[in-house]
Amino acid sequence: MGACLGVCSLLSCASCLCGTAPCLLCGCCPSTKSSTITRLTFSFLLLLGTLVACIMIIPGVEDGLKKLPWFCSSSTTIPGSVSCDIMVGHQAVYRMCFALAAFFFLFLLIMICVRSSRDPRAYIQNGFWFFKFLILVGITVGAFFIPHGLFTTVWYYFGMVGGFLFFLVQLILIIDLAHSWSQAWLLKAEDGNTKCWYAALLICTLLLYAASIAAIVVLYIYYTKPDGCVHNKVFISLNLIFCVIVSIVSILPKVQEVHPHSGLLQASVITLYTMFVTWSAMANIPDRNCNPTLLAFVNNGTSASASSAVQWWDAPSIVGLVIFILCTLFISVRSSNNQQVNRLMQTEDKSGDGAIHSSEDGVYRAYDNEEDGVSYNYSFFHFCLLLASLYIMMTLTNWYLPGSTDQSLSSPWSAVWVKISSSWVGLLLYLWTLVAPLILPDREFS
Repeated sequence: MGACLGVCSLLSCASCLCGTAPCLLCGCCPSTKSSTITRLTFSFLLLLGTLVACIMIIPGVEDGLKKLPWFCSSSTTIPGSVSCDIMVGHQAVYRMCFALAAFFFLFLLIMICVRSSRDPRAYIQNGFWFFKFLILVGITVGAFFIPHGLFTTVWYYFGMVGGFLFFLVQLILIIDLAHSWSQAWLLKAEDGNTKCWYAALLICTLLLYAASIAAIVVLYIYYTKPDGCVHNKVFISLNLIFCVIVSIVSILPKVQEVHPHSGLLQASVITLYTMFVTWSAMANIPDRNCNPTLLAFVNNGTSASASSAVQWWDAPSIVGLVIFILCTLFISVRSSNNQQVNRLMQTEDKSGDGAIHSSEDGVYRAYDNEEDGVSYNYSFFHFCLLLASLYIMMTLTNWYLPGSTDQSLSSPWSAVWVKISSSWVGLLLYLWTLVAPLILPDREFS
């Protein structure tokens, strides 16, 4: 009897994996939109691939795989085996993230112009998860058989473009988060306990600015020299000046008239994120005299010694990985009442369906909230995950340019400029959200 129940349970799970998103939600979970479950499941696939890439780049994994001659060898002369140089290290990260990017690009193309859940392609978006997983596994296996050649070098530059764009996506999400945070606390202050909520806003703002000032001081101490490192001084000083400008603009009376919930809290969040991007850019400066955090195995223009261990966990990469995970989850569950952000991110409005749905037996279920129209742009969502795949590839490899062998890595100036320029574009974007209603008074920005 137990065996029969086990088989029936397995068949039920299999049917759910081949079915639609609502089937993935167990009865003990709260009522949830099917669109949210779909986005969370796709994000889980992305995070699963990221976990595999993290494992493959950990020092010591290559030594372990080399002990398995049936699985991996030092060359590809053994039939059925895969080169350890490809299976682990930077090569593995590039191939794993290539598979993720190809997977999401495939769904980006399939989901173009889907308008409602009645479209047959919506069933592909919201269901058939078992087959989607098989497709991802198949693409991943195929990626590890791509000839070495120029693959990593070419894919590196694709990663730079994707990483630049994902920096902007992260900034938009952070702007939205800061806006929602400030608006929620200001509304609570209007309902009661005014002093407490305003005090909480003030404390959080001061803490964020204090962290930003501390970051600036640390950057000046560790990444500049009294008689050199002019480029570092210029980058840090410019971003400091730009952050001061956007902070002042955010509290101007004219801006407050059109953005009553705007203020220093949002500006402090943007300032701290800008300092992180600046720090990440400084970590890619190729001059060791100006960049003490440059990893030891990187020798620009020369090959590192064979005994040098490849490790990826410098501090900016760890912080970037954490921000990546949070932003990926936020992309999946977010809904906003900020129409400007919704137009930029092609996502649903928070003021939509907020009712609790349950079946007649009182069990909570996922419900279809897209019968009349999709709540988010399917293709744009997959585009964001594609960019996230490229961004995590660059983060796990520290934005280092691979050479002709795994022992040759360099930190190019192009990576520095990509990060610095993304911080400037991000600040300009935030500044535009503040002043756009003043520059274009005839347009609706509410």
